[in-house]
Amino acid sequence: MKLLRPFVLFIPLFFMSATPEDVINRTAELLKDGNTHELAASFSSTIEMTILNEENVYSSGQAEQALADFFKRCQPRSAKVLHRITSNTHFQYAVIILATSNGTYRTCVSLKNINGKFEVNELRIEAEKAK
Repeated sequence: MKLLRPFVLFIPLFFMSATPEDVINRTAELLKDGNTHELAASFSSTIEMTILNEENVYSSGQAEQALADFFKRCQPRSAKVLHRITSNTHFQYAVIILATSNGTYRTCVSLKNINGKFEVNELRIEAEKAK
């Protein structure tokens, strides 16, 4: 029994250190910073992207450029996670309110678990609806 005590004490530490970074918070942070290069590193090889009324399926490189073009016109100021779905181990979804120099946008992000890593497979940036 005395031999088990050290192992029992280290079990919670193991799980705390094994906790993955919150990909939704990280995505919101990268959007707020306008860091398209780091954000694109989390894109799937192809990504469905809608920026305002322009919808297309892009390669990750094309999506990075389209997002960079958007951020040139609308410099990000802040990003706040409004809603998140993280209950499924294979899928995560978030609604992020993105405030920019040209207005506020509702940003929806879908992430899919590919080989143990969440990748952005859909990103939509829409004008925030009037309340």
